[in-house]
Amino acid sequence: MFEWWWAYLALGAFVGFFAGLLGIGGGAAIVPMLAFIYTAKGFVPDHVVHLALGTSMASILFTSVSSVRAHHQHRAVHWPTVGRMAPGVIVGTFVGALIASSLNVRLLTIVFTLLIYYLSSQMFFGRKPQPNHLPMTTLSASLTAATIGVMSSLTATGGAALVIAYLVKRGTTIHNAIGTAAAIGWPLAAAGTAGYIISGYSVAGLPQYSIGYIYLPALAGIVTASIVLAPVGARLAHRTSGTLLKKIFALILFLLATKMLWRFL
Repeated sequence: MFEWWWAYLALGAFVGFFAGLLGIGGGAAIVPMLAFIYTAKGFVPDHVVHLALGTSMASILFTSVSSVRAHHQHRAVHWPTVGRMAPGVIVGTFVGALIASSLNVRLLTIVFTLLIYYLSSQMFFGRKPQPNHLPMTTLSASLTAATIGVMSSLTATGGAALVIAYLVKRGTTIHNAIGTAAAIGWPLAAAGTAGYIISGYSVAGLPQYSIGYIYLPALAGIVTASIVLAPVGARLAHRTSGTLLKKIFALILFLLATKMLWRFL
């Protein structure tokens, strides 16, 4: 249980620092790294990716709280929009977690890798959503939220980039879009965590100290270190330009996802 504590703490520190510095979620980096660690620990190969996804999703429950609080204090969270999108996000994420548990590990790895390629390319090239003030109807918000929920559940990310793009195109300022996306990330993580617990609850061959597809020792280490390092990254963000660091992080995500794809295929 404890022989890999240093790896979980190091991963949490890495993810927390870059989350604070660049304002991004860490699920994209957590999943491939956890998959490598779980493989090295000798976990059942068919459960490795599912455990990495479930543990990563659960970590967002804890790491997103401080981000939401900070955005709320700056009045950057549009709570009516959160309320409008939350039901769709919850349903989509929960369904996505159940779907993930039934997917073949190779297919799940391919889905994860393709989505990470997309997100990392957006980050590397600095592409920003362009506003065009499309109307946000209840139907469009619900369908979009459900789709984002499914995609986020399959990649164990908070879906911030997708939510921000949707809100900006509907006239929300970029700062409010970021804050609102952070707030939407919490119910998304809650639904995804519940889905991965339920879908893995009766699965045979999971390691000790697991609740469904969530491995508690890894979760504890990641959360502890990320909460400590996130404020450090946030303070540094105000002193440096994050453009180069964001490109470096995007390349790291690309390489990690590629290595994960190569290993599991």
